[in-house]
Amino acid sequence: MNQFDVVVIGAGAAGMFCAIEAGRRGRSVLLVDHASAPGEKIRISGGGRCNFTNVHAKPNNFISQNKHFCVSALKRYTPADFIARVNKRNIAWHEKALGQLFCDGSSKQIIDMLVDECRQADVDIKLETSIDRIEKSADGYQLFSGGKQINCNSLVIATGGKSIPKMGATDFAYKTAKQFGLSIVDTRPALVPLTFASDLLEQTKALSGVSTEAVVGCKKTSFREALLFTHRGISGPSILQISSYWREGDEIEINLAPDTDLFEKLRAMRQEKGKLAVQTAIADILPKRLADAIVARADVKGKIGDQPDRQLKVLGDSANHWRLKPVGSEGYRTAEVTLGGIDTDGLSSKTMEAKSAPGLYFIGEAVDVTGWLGGYNFQWAWSSAWAAGQVA
Repeated sequence: MNQFDVVVIGAGAAGMFCAIEAGRRGRSVLLVDHASAPGEKIRISGGGRCNFTNVHAKPNNFISQNKHFCVSALKRYTPADFIARVNKRNIAWHEKALGQLFCDGSSKQIIDMLVDECRQADVDIKLETSIDRIEKSADGYQLFSGGKQINCNSLVIATGGKSIPKMGATDFAYKTAKQFGLSIVDTRPALVPLTFASDLLEQTKALSGVSTEAVVGCKKTSFREALLFTHRGISGPSILQISSYWREGDEIEINLAPDTDLFEKLRAMRQEKGKLAVQTAIADILPKRLADAIVARADVKGKIGDQPDRQLKVLGDSANHWRLKPVGSEGYRTAEVTLGGIDTDGLSSKTMEAKSAPGLYFIGEAVDVTGWLGGYNFQWAWSSAWAAGQVA
């Protein structure tokens, strides 16, 4: 029989970080995962360079039924704290747009840092190990794995959500939460490409691969970042961001020329360059294939000088106020995170401990706290794991 002070299930970003913090307090810690290697989602993140935090991470960059829940953890372990850790390791990094921080080299540097810190904190790591059953004991929890029993005083669940099932994502955290009396906020894919119905796809299929900066809005929320047309619909950072706010049946509005009032621009060009073909005039502002598609959708033909205001207004609206209804998303298969999760009403915002089950903690993506694209979800992993690691 194995006895530990703390068992952490899930060797991803949150799980490793929590194990390190608990181990540094002198706690005996076991970190288990069913995968063959730790930190697989870290490895693929940021195009292989790991967007490990965002310097602007604040509570208003996160979505939750309780928008105040994340405040405590984020204030007590900040982006600056994690950056200091990366700097101490001498990992070179750079800042991209909107405060996103990436390794200059490989994301494996972050994984190696966490694994090394686990070893330094005497964390026992067991991979390719599945937990079959969990039971409450008199002084903690009993875990059963392959016929073996593991006892612990504190149990931390850091197994994430449902996103990217091919990498081993499961609903283990949600099942465990329900077992111990916690509620689950409905889950759905987030930070995910959106898909079109066949009629709209027919209009846009020729645009597959075209990218442009755009402002994409849904209801009262909007993001300005790159947009990418795909063979199934639309993607790119602006679309991934808005997908967290979009629901099936919702309309989104896209401004494909956010720095230009296309109607007024075309009116001016009508006077100055009247002999230009309409699509040539628009291609002065937007990618050629996109200009061609806008003209085709508006069913406008001929030279810019021959177009009345009403036609130019149609063209302008097609670019600056394109309203459409996606039919769905690409689902958990490509979603970067899972929206929803373990209801924060059942957790302590200071320690991440379950109110209904003392000694049981839930951290990271499994919890109903979802960040924007751009390093925010990693920061939540570090912050929530740090909070639990101080007390578990």
